[in-house]
Parts: sequence; C-alpha cells; structure tokens
Amino acid sequence: MAETVQQLLRERRGDDGVAIRYDGRTWTWREHLDAAAGQAAALIGLAAPDRSLHVGVLLGNTPDILTAMAAAGLGGYVVCGINTTRRGDALARDIRRADCQILLTDDDHAALLDGLELGGIRVLVVGGAEYAELIERAGDLQPLHEAGATDTFMLIFTSGTSGDPKAVKVMHAMVLLAGAALAARYELTSDDVCYLSMPLFHSNAVLAGWSVALNAGATMAPAQFSASRFVDDLRRYGVTYMNYVGKPLAYILAGPDRPDDADNPLRVAFGNEATDRDIAEFGRRFGCEVWDGFGSTENAVTVTREDGCPPGSIGKGFPGVAIYDPETVTECAVARFDAHGALVNGDDAIGELVNTDGAGMFAGYYNDPGATDERMRHGMFWSGDLAYRDADGWIYLAGRTADWMRVDGENMTSAPIERILTRLPVISQVAVYPVPDEFVGDQVMAAIVLADDATLTPGQFADFLAGQPDLSPKAWPRHVWIATELPSTATNKVLKRELVAMGSEPAGRLLWRRDGLTYRAVPTEE
Repeated sequence: MAETVQQLLRERRGDDGVAIRYDGRTWTWREHLDAAAGQAAALIGLAAPDRSLHVGVLLGNTPDILTAMAAAGLGGYVVCGINTTRRGDALARDIRRADCQILLTDDDHAALLDGLELGGIRVLVVGGAEYAELIERAGDLQPLHEAGATDTFMLIFTSGTSGDPKAVKVMHAMVLLAGAALAARYELTSDDVCYLSMPLFHSNAVLAGWSVALNAGATMAPAQFSASRFVDDLRRYGVTYMNYVGKPLAYILAGPDRPDDADNPLRVAFGNEATDRDIAEFGRRFGCEVWDGFGSTENAVTVTREDGCPPGSIGKGFPGVAIYDPETVTECAVARFDAHGALVNGDDAIGELVNTDGAGMFAGYYNDPGATDERMRHGMFWSGDLAYRDADGWIYLAGRTADWMRVDGENMTSAPIERILTRLPVISQVAVYPVPDEFVGDQVMAAIVLADDATLTPGQFADFLAGQPDLSPKAWPRHVWIATELPSTATNKVLKRELVAMGSEPAGRLLWRRDGLTYRAVPTEE
C-alpha cells in the first residue's frame, strides 16, 4: 500500500484509464505521468545539486499544473503553489519566501513577472522553446530522492484573509490520506470524474480534489471556476464529484433557477465554508449530496459533520479539539442558549479553536519560525478561529480572532450574526465586521450582496431583523452596505480587513444607517 504521493503515482504509471479531460482532449494516466516523468527528469538535471529543489508553479487550472504536481511527486522534490492573483512585490515575496530554484509559468501568467526582482530563480515558460528543448534533452527519470511519509510534498500558501500568506509545509502523508479518505467515503472509482475548479495552488484543491482523483484513479477535469458555466461543465465533462471552498455555491445559486438544473451527472460536492441554506439549496437544485466540513491549510484541527448535526454547527471535533481562552489558557465554558436559541454566555463560551494534542498534521510554516511558534503555544495548536461548543459537543464558528466586537459594552462576534442574516432569501452573500463607534468601542457593519435581480428595502430588512428571536438588539447592524461584490481571495474567502479599511462609508450602490429600529438610506460616492 502506498505511503507517499510518489509511490501512488508510480502505481498509476501503467494505467490506461482517462486521467484528464480538458478543452476537447483527453490523456490517459500513462500518458499524463510519462509527461510528468519527463518534466521531472529535465528539472532535476537543471537544478543546482547543492540546494533543495523547490519548483514554483505560477499556472492556472490546466493540464500543465497537473503535470507539474505529478512531476514533483515522481521526482521527489517540492512543488510550490504560487497564487496567480498576487501582484508586484507581494508576488515576488511569495516566490522568494518559498526558495524556488525554478519557476514554471505559461503565456497567460508570464507577464506578471515583468519587472520583479527574483534573484537567480530560473523562469521557464511551459510550452516555450527553451522548455521544449529541455524536455527533449532529458533522459530517463532518476528521482532526486525517495520521499518519506513526513517529507514535504508541497508548499501551499494560506489564503491571507487575516494577514500576509504563509507557506505551509504539506507532507506526502497528508495529501495521500486526505484524498484516500474522501475517495473511500464517497465510493469514487476510475469511472468518476472530478471537477477541479478551485485554484490548484491551494490546499482545498490539492487535498479534496487532486488527491481524491489520484487515489480513485478517476478522471480530472481542471477548469477555472465560473458560476455561469458551471452546469454546462458538469454535462460536458461528465462530472460526478466536485470540491469547493469559500462562496462558490452562493455564486452559483445567485443565478436563475432553471428547470433542468438537476439534469446533470454530479453525485457529490465536498468542501468548506458553505452556509446551511446554500448546502440544502444546492443539493436540491442540482440533485446531489453536499458535504461541508471545516478545514484549513495547516490541517491541525479536524472537525467533521455527523448525523444529527444541528443548524449552524460545523460538527464535532476529533480527539484533542477544544475551545480555549487564549488569555487564561483554560477551556471555555459550555455554551448556553436562551429559549430562542441565542447564545447567553458568549464572554465565557467563545474562545479559540485549538488542538490540545499538538500540531496534528501541521508540519510548520516554511521559512517562518516566528509564525510557527505563534501557532504552537503551550504545546497546543491555536487555529485563529473563534468558536463555542454546546453541551452535546457540537461546535459553532464565531469568526476569526480579529472578529471580536465590543458593542455598547457587550462582546460579540461576526459569524452568529452572519448565519442569521443568511436566513433572508434575497441575500446571496454577507460579511459582518466591526467599525469604530464615534464614542467608544465598535459598531456592527454588514456588507450584503443580493441574489441576481433581487431587491431589498430598508423597511423589509428591519422587519426581517425584528422577526429573528435569537438576534440581540445590539447585534442589529448599525451600517449596511448593499454591495455589488465583496473583496475576496482567490479561494473565494471574504477579505474582511479590506472591508474594515473602507470604514462605515464605502463607495457603492446603497448605504443604510440604523436609527433606533429604523434604517434609512444615506448618500454614497460612486
């Protein structure tokens, strides 16, 4: 049984099943991995032997990035996922931070490197003349080394929602085990087609997409995510499984409901961070199962949904998962609720989600010991996620550690308010965050994106809030921005720090301000 990505790829070398479908073409696993072995041989031959071989990939979701990932696995070196939405000095910092010897890019992304100071990094354009010559001259693959289970397969940068992205060292074992578990859970085989539309430089796509296909011997259909093209892609490629992260389900559901939406081959959608409403509606509309879990690039805290999971909960934690007060380093109190389901002891119950057993599968951040030490305090992994847990062990997210708000002397967090606001059907996306109060503390602000062609008036919004018995009057947003879109990362996660930086008067379509229990529109600059 394979223990590393390298071993599993070798087992697939002789497989004549279809590995990739893309743009009208197909490749078998044999063809795909032969090409990967050729690339690995060429890059190993090009690399300085006295340095660790890190190969950066600045590529979109095409067969080229699949080849580069498989080449790293077969060759026994480290592949570094470079975020294609980063620009300028930030992009150069990521590439340098990952210690890339070689950077693979393509015609679509090469211009992003113009004018950047990359030192001695060798840049190769896949498909270009220099690259083709290197491949032509390459001999048989002699792997750089035999990978072990705890060796780093890939450096994957965090999404950067709460600060600069950090490069997580992702072990061979982590990649292998994550895909094996999902492939077994959903009974995926070589007859299945995995839709890879999340960025392949990110952990969700690697662990819940690429590795799933690799373990099952299934077909991969790489694509750039498009809500408008989604159903057409399902039918064109015969997609039976997909992964997602962030808000793609909401983007898809914001479009018009068509009577033939369920006429598609999709069986399972697995991902992170969808709302309860979107999970249920997506499953109904497209005739599939949707399984949403909690995960992060670090893979140190595991929480899974089980039968009976109540609305709003992300599930129950694996052994060692707990909610701790970072000041006292003690476990937080069990959450208590009033008759309407509102949390009544937030100050005592809300804390940081931790792994008391240690790092789990987190091998540290590359080239950043300070950030690693910050995560690993008191012998525990501190996730940066706020949460609370009820008497039955169900865990509820409360936001990130930066999402604490002090409103009229009361502490509160954003996630419970967001969950309530998404009950309003016309709301497609919402982000709740603090803005400064003119006197002291914070006020609650909500940025809202409406579903396509939907409308919402200040009076309708106030009536909705008044009808939510589990919403504290202090949690009613003081400011509401009806936006066309929310700033987000390449992995569809809302960048709240950008919203906070805009303040309480961002430019946009509509801005409402609350006076008592009444909202009124205020002028904004376009």
